[in-house]
Amino acid sequence: MHRESIPVDSFTVLYTLTACTHLHNLPALRHLHAQILKLGYTSNVYIMSSLLNGYSNACFSDAHVLFDEMPDRTTVTWNTMISGFSRLRNATKARSLFDEMPTRNTASWSAMIAAYVNNGRQKQGHAIFRKMVTDEKLKPDEFTLCTVLGGCTRMGMIGFVLGKSIHGFITRNQYELNVELGTTLVDMYAKCGFLKAATMVFDMMQETNVISWTALICGAGQHGYIKEARALFDRMQKEGVKPNELTFTSILSACVHAGLVEEGRVYFKLIEEYGLKPNVHHYGCMVDLFGKAGELENAYEVIVRMQAEANMNIWGSFLNSCKVQGDFKMAERVIERVVEMLRPEKDGDAVMFDVQPINRDDIR
Repeated sequence: MHRESIPVDSFTVLYTLTACTHLHNLPALRHLHAQILKLGYTSNVYIMSSLLNGYSNACFSDAHVLFDEMPDRTTVTWNTMISGFSRLRNATKARSLFDEMPTRNTASWSAMIAAYVNNGRQKQGHAIFRKMVTDEKLKPDEFTLCTVLGGCTRMGMIGFVLGKSIHGFITRNQYELNVELGTTLVDMYAKCGFLKAATMVFDMMQETNVISWTALICGAGQHGYIKEARALFDRMQKEGVKPNELTFTSILSACVHAGLVEEGRVYFKLIEEYGLKPNVHHYGCMVDLFGKAGELENAYEVIVRMQAEANMNIWGSFLNSCKVQGDFKMAERVIERVVEMLRPEKDGDAVMFDVQPINRDDIR
């Protein structure tokens, strides 16, 4: 348009900004920024908010500079910065901005709750949530409820108590139990070990999907309800819901916990029958399963047949199984490869602890 000398209006700038934001195209955003200054659109709140959003996704330092220079800040621009600091794992700075805001809306509170919960500060997130609904009398949207419920899954029994109270809030305020909210509740109860409550919520949902089923299966397997996990997997298939990669990781993990070798084989074969490719988590489960059962040759064969190179978690699991089974000859066959992967350039320090119990001195 510039080459053809066609006038550029504010709508054109907005649409172009949106496209550049989706593409995370920083050079294009900076070029547009220069054109906005040239065209005198800096007083256009919609354009400047859109530009800030683009920068916050492509280069947050540029967003920070722009925010500091903006003469007119809207609630939207404040919320954008809070979310940006959240992505940078800086919940403290996000809270500082939140406290500075002249006015806040529901999205502001939601952004601050997410900043805390997504960065491991669940207690502060729940405190903000309580203040939002109790002191400010604001009605949280479904996204906020899902966020705060997600934080409950990482708080043990306290999380269960908080999650149950939020469930009560949802019921009292007659929220629709749609797929997203219902699945989050199922996941919360299942991960906290309350499979019966999770199943009740699941059965109340008018619509479920593979994520809902997987949340239930995963929770059952994690807390030792192996029979229930397998029954849910079977029921899922009968109802025509196609398992995804995470579903298979969940059911294979359940088999590992229960030592169900033959069942694990069956589920592993099903992965390709459903048109999926086994990933590193599936292979890792099989190595764990065979290793704990003392079938080290089968575990080694799984590693050899992997479509991608085994990572240190898989090798570490295999070597630990060798140690438990007292089969140091098997460990000797792979120790050179493991030592090579432990070099600093291989980024093996994170799993050094898992492999150290079996080194050359131990074997000899």
